[in-house]
Amino acid sequence: MARVRVRQHVNPLSSKYQQSVTLPDFSDIYLNLQKPLHLDIGCGRGRFLWEMAQIEPEWNFLGLEIREPLVIEANSLRVQNGLNNLHYLFCNVNIDLAQILESVPEGLLQRVSILFPDPWLKRRHQIRRVVQPELVADLANYLIIGGKVFLHSDIEKVAREMCDRFSAHTSFARSSDNWLKESILPVLSERERATLAKDKPVYRALFIKKSSYNC
Repeated sequence: MARVRVRQHVNPLSSKYQQSVTLPDFSDIYLNLQKPLHLDIGCGRGRFLWEMAQIEPEWNFLGLEIREPLVIEANSLRVQNGLNNLHYLFCNVNIDLAQILESVPEGLLQRVSILFPDPWLKRRHQIRRVVQPELVADLANYLIIGGKVFLHSDIEKVAREMCDRFSAHTSFARSSDNWLKESILPVLSERERATLAKDKPVYRALFIKKSSYNC
């Protein structure tokens, strides 16, 4: 399948992306809705989850992405390969996350990955970054105790900001004060592979939900 071409960055604050997501019935998508759920925020073309879904069939996987053409492409690939533990959803995470998680049966969200999110390096654009305090609070509200959040970036300032926002929430604890030397996920994302191929560093952190939280 030829890759669709899209803009690398999409402004999540644009009026175009302020409408609430239309949610599917997840029981019609996943063969077994009661499997533990891995949520990937900003899944891009979805190749990371596509590989994960095949090597971990005992899990369900849900990718969230703001660029709709990529979601259409990823779901087409999923259907072609008959994967019934994987789905991709077009949404604006900073608008729709709580609504999405409310539709998932309680106790199933066990892992979250936020891998190489758009960095928005200009100061006036940093409000567009995906890891905002509200997102952290939503994840704290729905992730099981002991659930894991994986944060990866190739830009240290962005990785530090993500870590600072999770560290500021009382429900989360960082697994190590230092960057993880290697990924503890069984699959590398496309961006991580490309970064390592250029012999550049990847900044990785793992957070564990250690206590209950109700907003």
